[in-house]
Amino acid sequence: MNDMILEVEREKNSLSRIVLSSPEKKQSLPEKISIRRVKDGDNSSFLAEEQHGKKAFHKKLSSADLISYVENAFSDHHFRQLNLFSETGEVAFRISKKGKISRTVNKKATAQTVLQSHNREKNYLIREGENVPFLVDLGVFTKDLKVVAQKYDKFRQINRFIEMMDHAFRGYDKNEISVLDFGCGKSYLTFFVYHYFAVICKKRVKIIGYDLKEDVVAHCNELAKKYGYHGLKFVVADVTKDTLSQEKIDFVISLHACDTATDYALNYALEKEVPYIFSVPCCQHEVCTSIQKGDGELDLFLSHGIFKERMCALLTDAFRTKILESEGYRVDVVEFVDFAHSPKNLMLRAKRKEKIVKKDLSPLLELEKQYGFRQTLLHLREDKE
Repeated sequence: MNDMILEVEREKNSLSRIVLSSPEKKQSLPEKISIRRVKDGDNSSFLAEEQHGKKAFHKKLSSADLISYVENAFSDHHFRQLNLFSETGEVAFRISKKGKISRTVNKKATAQTVLQSHNREKNYLIREGENVPFLVDLGVFTKDLKVVAQKYDKFRQINRFIEMMDHAFRGYDKNEISVLDFGCGKSYLTFFVYHYFAVICKKRVKIIGYDLKEDVVAHCNELAKKYGYHGLKFVVADVTKDTLSQEKIDFVISLHACDTATDYALNYALEKEVPYIFSVPCCQHEVCTSIQKGDGELDLFLSHGIFKERMCALLTDAFRTKILESEGYRVDVVEFVDFAHSPKNLMLRAKRKEKIVKKDLSPLLELEKQYGFRQTLLHLREDKE
């Protein structure tokens, strides 16, 4: 234990993130603690996120508080794993059931080296060094327009999204477009999309970003105002409850909307007959928490947790795909980014067809009944019949 705490103290000034995980007891709360460095004026502090089931609780820590917080977290919650992340790589500690501590180090290339390597493979629509001011304010670029080391995967991921969007909208001949972004969070993607349509494509664009966090929404609105992005606004809204935009929408985005929030975003798009949908689902817990053995072929996947989790995530997205297809969309299920960069790597890319022939969803209902689970989008659509 002392070795781990000493490592945290030694690397404190260079750490970007700390993760405490694998509690001794499965029912222990919190299940995981993630701590990340945040800017606080000219100083740095840390923000701890304690995961309690589907809920997350946050606590701000000064640099002086960090060591005692980590030490107390280990003592109180008996975590077996500690991961420390910095610009130079990752240090991982694991505690065996017998109390033996192992330490592994995973060095990584600098952001500049990685970026140069990938740029040889990919000609990004938005490149490092390009004067895109909002990327500095969002923490993706440094002030000298270099990619921040910890944000390289984010930069790569969003460029991949823009590349796929560019392919889909290459034949889009209208001079204006309206977009809804569900669960926009800090809105890296939302600003990228606005830049793509307004600056690269020279179209009149209106984008609304929905999120639950008032402070994040306020900050994003300030940035939009700062850069004169008059067609971009952010709204505090719960997609599962609140009345959303009644305007005509051309394009719905749902990037990592958690669990059933993806279903509500897709349901909105289906209700409004939105022509284009890009959805990258996340945290598909719903089916996994309720599915039971049903004396059928799926039982094979339910005996081991990791098989069950992956199968349920795929089953959820297969349901969503079938429902979109049943209501007249052509759907491509594509790999969004390499699995090594993000496990949340499937995109449902859908375009509404001109000729609509609704298909029978009864096989999905029968599968639900056989295995005792519920899939939200299926019932949102069934309730409309």
